[in-house]
Amino acid sequence: MYGFDFGEPDREPRRVAEHASDGKEPKAMEAAAGPQQWQRVKSRLKAELGEDVYTSWFTRVDLEGGSKDTVHLSVPTRFLKQWIQSHYGERVLTLWRKECDTIRKIELTVRGAIRHKTGAAARTDQRRRGSAPTAAAPAKPAVPVVKLPGAQPARGGDKSPLDPRLTFATFAGGRSNGLALAAAQQVAGAPAGGSLPFNPLYIHSSVGQGKTHLLQAIAWEAGGQSSNGTGTGAGQRALYLTAERFMYDFVMALKTQSAIDFKAMIRGIDVLLIDDLQFLYGKQMQQEFCHTLNALIDGGRQVVVAADRPPSELEGLEERVRSRLSGGLVVEIGAPDFDLRRSILTARIEAARSSYPNFSVPDTVVEFIARTIFSNGRDLDGAVNRLVAHNQLTGAPISVEMAETNLKDLVRAREPRRIRIEDIQRIVSKHYNVTKADLLSARRTRTIVRPRQIAMYLAKMMTPRSLPEIGRRFGGRDHTTVLHAVRKIEGLVGEDPGLADEIELLKRLLDG
Repeated sequence: MYGFDFGEPDREPRRVAEHASDGKEPKAMEAAAGPQQWQRVKSRLKAELGEDVYTSWFTRVDLEGGSKDTVHLSVPTRFLKQWIQSHYGERVLTLWRKECDTIRKIELTVRGAIRHKTGAAARTDQRRRGSAPTAAAPAKPAVPVVKLPGAQPARGGDKSPLDPRLTFATFAGGRSNGLALAAAQQVAGAPAGGSLPFNPLYIHSSVGQGKTHLLQAIAWEAGGQSSNGTGTGAGQRALYLTAERFMYDFVMALKTQSAIDFKAMIRGIDVLLIDDLQFLYGKQMQQEFCHTLNALIDGGRQVVVAADRPPSELEGLEERVRSRLSGGLVVEIGAPDFDLRRSILTARIEAARSSYPNFSVPDTVVEFIARTIFSNGRDLDGAVNRLVAHNQLTGAPISVEMAETNLKDLVRAREPRRIRIEDIQRIVSKHYNVTKADLLSARRTRTIVRPRQIAMYLAKMMTPRSLPEIGRRFGGRDHTTVLHAVRKIEGLVGEDPGLADEIELLKRLLDG
């Protein structure tokens, strides 16, 4: 029998060296579980599952070693281990068997649990020997979490923590995020039991534009809590969760047979905030989220959701979930303009000055950074951190030349345009004088097939969407159809200069 053995979460994974040292068939071991084989397995997983799914679940899976019939993998969290076990275990085993048919079992362990057990064992040994333990690093202060007054917490641990720095007071507003900020403040300030102006409130943007900041600010404000985590006793019952945390709690509730308690807890709050909804996967998980969404909205409770794209583009979500989310207020946060970037930099520099009183950044440097780094707020944070480090560690004054040298990898010529599949379909339809309905149809005449293949090719080359997602956006086609189209156009571009020129023209139209 072949199996996918996930073992105990605190089991010490066996390393390659341990097996190599016993003198038993080291060559077979290396062939079965070497880095090259693992890279090929990951490449096949990415091709089959798509970029988004692979990035969500497999980028943090590491190869620990192996033997002739067993491969040892590790992950950082128990939730990730359980999810891979439930959804991808057999697929991973099958791909490993393609690399080496002697593989019979995959063992998956949790790296964090391994380290914890190792440390505990070391302390036990020290007590037995009577020796003093080595000095441990000072514990980090506990990050406050949103508490639910009168509600029993679901089994599975604390909820997603709130960052005391992410409040409305520290949020820099501008033209690109003004509407989202105003809507968030109105939602946060609505009294419990009162009318809800926007429900659900859906905020979307690319990474680093402030979605998480706004959601956590709502949680602080609506929950009646200050940034140090102390409650005023007046606010609403607010709960901030990432999509991953929502899935983890639900899985744990099912595992411990406390699903009813979990549902009662979630539906008994006043404000539910879900971050990174694009990572919500699984039919049962989406059904539970949909029921929760309906129950809260129908019961007059506020729901706030954040994701990296609008509801209509979350192809992984069921249609009824996307429809319900679209029925509220959908707000996009755009890239920060120059004035907002300068405002963000000024605020970050002032915050750094509270820790380093002598830290000073000339206006010319602030101007230079604001004009050359404009992808997102996190890059601006990183720029300030680098200036602080350079100034404090070397004692050298901050100048434009120094900033130019140390921040060169953050500088962008211009913000790349966010291209959507709908844009590609529109441009290609117009260029080849066909309708969008023709591109999505089952018609196979040459005048339609070639533009359809070109549109699929451009969707793969110019968007982050996976092959299955692209197939769904082109009339529900299979991912193999999309792959065939991509390879077909790639081959023709190398043979037909005229087609290559057409493709470049379409790319320029999309970039413009």
